[in-house]
Amino acid sequence: MELCELLQAVRDNPESLVVPASWGQGRAGFGGLVAALVFENMRAKVPEGRPLRSLAITFVGPLAVDKPARYEAEVLREGKAVSQMLGRVVQDGQVVTIVQGSFGAPRSSVIDVPAEPGPSMPPVEACQELPYVPGVTPEFTRYLAMRWGVGGLPFSGNSSRQMGGWVRQRGDVPREPMTEAHLLALVDAWPPAVLPHLKSFAPGSSLTWTIEFIQSMPVLDSHEWCMYRAEIEHARDGYGHCAAALWSPSGELIALSRQTVTVFG
Repeated sequence: MELCELLQAVRDNPESLVVPASWGQGRAGFGGLVAALVFENMRAKVPEGRPLRSLAITFVGPLAVDKPARYEAEVLREGKAVSQMLGRVVQDGQVVTIVQGSFGAPRSSVIDVPAEPGPSMPPVEACQELPYVPGVTPEFTRYLAMRWGVGGLPFSGNSSRQMGGWVRQRGDVPREPMTEAHLLALVDAWPPAVLPHLKSFAPGSSLTWTIEFIQSMPVLDSHEWCMYRAEIEHARDGYGHCAAALWSPSGELIALSRQTVTVFG
């Protein structure tokens, strides 16, 4: 199932949705997809004109693939301009993911500070792509393509603080407007920025993830490459703290991301 098909599936049946093994990441479902599915369910309960401002995501436990789960969305508070939402994914009676979301309508303000332009990045065609290799790379990479322009590939012994490049959906997917749900998958497609520091395989995963979207978002479609860059701010004792951002192909800021990651190596 392509990303667009899974997003439609959660709209149709949030009470019992199965993430197929092709969207797996080790023993669990791909976290970026899970966040996108929760967001899609939340958005259906938010009034028009209140775009997503931020999500705070905690991966309580692994979501098992090929097994149904329930996607819940609850309105915590609805003010004059802001809706506060809570989303959960429940599987076998256990909460596996919690998402708190803030949606807010624009307000009149005298403050107007534009974002800094995107970083310098080698062109897409000059960057090395991480191939999808069955049994080697995460299963979900059959759907999402990443091309490295900064730093090193996972487990390459590259000690750079930065990692990034270009990302988009892989293959000839249906051309459609890119929403926050698509972008959640693109941002989380990248491995933890600490993994290139390792010289041999060791598992790593996100513990918590916060992401803020810059509204109004640039108009993009699902065939376009976005630019991503992450920076390690601190890493020790099996935990890494990383800040990242996503830009449009022309360098417009789209989202700001921060993760606490666990590394078993």
